[in-house]
Amino acid sequence: MSKLLVANRGEIALRVMRTAKEMGIKTVAVYSEADRNALHVRYADEAVLLGPPPSNQSYLLADKIIEESLRLGVDAIHPGYGFLSENAEFSRKVREAGILFLGPKPDAISTMGDKLMAKQAVKSYDVPLVPGLDEAIEDVPAAKKLAEEIGYPVLIKAAAGGGGKGMRIVHDTKDFEEQMQLAVSEATSAFGDGSVFVEKYVDSPRHIEIQLIADQHGNVVHLFERECSVQRRHQKVVEEAPSAVLTPETRKAMGEAAVNVAKACNYEGAGTVEFIYDASGAFYFLEMNTRLQVEHPVSELITGVDLVREQIRIAEGHELSFKQEDLQIHGHSIEVRVYAEDPRENFVPDIGNLKVYQRPQGPGIRVDDGLEEGMDVPIYYDPMIAKLIVHAGDREQAMDRMIRAIDEYRIAGVKTTLPFCRFTLEHEAFRSGNFDTHFVQKHYEPQMLDRRDESGEKVAALLGAWLLQNQKESTSQSTAQSSVGNAWKRNRTM
Repeated sequence: MSKLLVANRGEIALRVMRTAKEMGIKTVAVYSEADRNALHVRYADEAVLLGPPPSNQSYLLADKIIEESLRLGVDAIHPGYGFLSENAEFSRKVREAGILFLGPKPDAISTMGDKLMAKQAVKSYDVPLVPGLDEAIEDVPAAKKLAEEIGYPVLIKAAAGGGGKGMRIVHDTKDFEEQMQLAVSEATSAFGDGSVFVEKYVDSPRHIEIQLIADQHGNVVHLFERECSVQRRHQKVVEEAPSAVLTPETRKAMGEAAVNVAKACNYEGAGTVEFIYDASGAFYFLEMNTRLQVEHPVSELITGVDLVREQIRIAEGHELSFKQEDLQIHGHSIEVRVYAEDPRENFVPDIGNLKVYQRPQGPGIRVDDGLEEGMDVPIYYDPMIAKLIVHAGDREQAMDRMIRAIDEYRIAGVKTTLPFCRFTLEHEAFRSGNFDTHFVQKHYEPQMLDRRDESGEKVAALLGAWLLQNQKESTSQSTAQSSVGNAWKRNRTM
């Protein structure tokens, strides 16, 4: 491989390009008109304009990306995450064009992209599944009967897509019909597919996922787990590795189950298997993300593995450079997603100019971003500004290091999720490890940040008053000393 095109933007494009550069591979960036001056465009060896800012006129133009790749003599395409990363048709077209695709084969993407197909695929591999129906259902009375058999609460879930869309929790039979219709309608609108299924709702669940890497020779290895339970609107905000609650036995069992999921779809490349973990210690297969995850850095930091490097080597046909027994967990890593959102206003996205943008520094701190001071946060894409990641010897040190890093992060011009992330890192539930996916609903209210700010302002005011008083005293003292000094000088010259 001598030339790699990254079919993405922002921090993930930069992250992929940096590893490619280390490996002596030239890079090609793609960009929209909104990203003309973006960091990933300036970093790459070559860059191609795709079109206007909206992603369906730029970053989602699969045929144009392939056409430009052929024109520029590109050997491989890395899709990053989002956009075309889990598009089976894109994977197929890239391969048919004779270009390496740094991701799984089309069949694996299709199978794992449909939750029902995924359940069917892993059934014979002894992977634990949530009790319920593993096929689409449209008949409301039949679905209602099934819900009663499973026992409430139940979850009505879209077969396609994710991000909480087409998902409804039902606690009582009288609400079932209305909630099912809403789920079908939302799934149809979001994914063009109204298929839904019904399963038991796991109360107080934790969201724990396993990072996988698989080569073309049948070798599949897991890089342990990530805890991703702190979420808002079913989207992750804080992630860590390893989890604070898994025993070595559960970690081993969950890792083996994830490897079996990969084997069930003949997987290649980097991927993540997501599980629900309940209060009793049981875990159930949720879905597989057939791409590099946003939160992959925490897995890299606790294992020392560069996942993008392995993706490149796998695409070139090499075997994995390590075996399962070679991997160990080293220390603890935490990642917070720095979104341009206002946590005081239900995390509503914010846009504007980064008037101040200063990254934290020091031991064990990593910042993956694609913006710099003076740049605008565009309205057209995901509002994530950066990923702030820390690594330390243990969880306690990692939490303290993250708080220090958050305090050093200077951003002005847009509201960000940093105050919420600090709130989370300081909260007793998080520090004790006793939390689940309902952390925000259970523990967070916007006014809590205001109270904290007021407290901080009082401390700042007291500190300011103390400094002012000290300055006055120091000035008076200096004046007195100056007078004495001048008198001494006069005496010396007499």
